[in-house]
Amino acid sequence: MIVIRKVSEIHGCWGNMSPYPVKYEGKTNRTTEALFQCLRFDDEEVIEAIRENKSPMGAKFVSKRYRAKMVVEPVSKQDLDNMRMCLRLKVEQHSELVEELIKTGDQEIVEDCTKRQRGSGMLWGAAKQADGTWQGHNWLGKLWMELRNELTTTCDRQS
Repeated sequence: MIVIRKVSEIHGCWGNMSPYPVKYEGKTNRTTEALFQCLRFDDEEVIEAIRENKSPMGAKFVSKRYRAKMVVEPVSKQDLDNMRMCLRLKVEQHSELVEELIKTGDQEIVEDCTKRQRGSGMLWGAAKQADGTWQGHNWLGKLWMELRNELTTTCDRQS
């Protein structure tokens, strides 16, 4: 199993807080988290305030501050589609991640939200239970596995 916890850990590159800049519509976002938060708004001032923040957590906090101006409802279908696009852009713009993702084979990928089992944590990740099982929707992990399957299929066709 591939477990995403902290940026500094072995599988930290799969987390949205990892330092992989992502370009979208001609503008660079410091992380996928920043781009993901920007996609929830259509107000350019809010988008720039998010984009200009130096830390991914700071970008997330700016987004929360302007929640009333969001045009994409958090944890909606559009939110999931936006995350899917963010992850795709991340691997397209950082080719070294394609090989690393394919190397994970058929292992399950889980964002560990054991320490934050509230709000969106259980949607994007899963929490390890006392019996060793994982509980949560784990959408970040599912989207990474979906992308891995697409990339593996594409690589197989090209071979």
